[in-house]
Amino acid sequence: MAFRGTFDFTLDDKNRLTVPAKFRSDLGDRVVLAKGIDRCVAVWSPADFEGYVTSATAQFPPLSTQAEKFERYFLANSIDIDIDKAGRVMVPTFLLEHAGLDKEVVITGAGQRLEVWDRATWADYNAELAADVSDIRERLGHTAP
Repeated sequence: MAFRGTFDFTLDDKNRLTVPAKFRSDLGDRVVLAKGIDRCVAVWSPADFEGYVTSATAQFPPLSTQAEKFERYFLANSIDIDIDKAGRVMVPTFLLEHAGLDKEVVITGAGQRLEVWDRATWADYNAELAADVSDIRERLGHTAP
């Protein structure tokens, strides 16, 4: 399933995040929370996370320093978390700090994963993203309609 959409949520006092109900059955009872490459927290099913890391590191020769760094980044900065009966996951401090998360967050669909962003950070990033997509389209030789 491809995750799509943007949803406003709030972290509770124990830094728990409610996973959108429409995505819970696709994620299962356990997820991987990982540092995003951008300033967000990625939420993966364990199988999709493994596939992503394997695919990313396969781009390098097996014993290369780059492959080790890539693998180390993803594996050292991720954690397996159970989804509780209320549909929540506890977000660890190291991920809260990485993404600058406080109370007001946005959960965005990003294909095989969800991303959790600070609401203000997402608004700024999304505005830049719209400009970047226009630039990319132009580089590919497409013009605006």
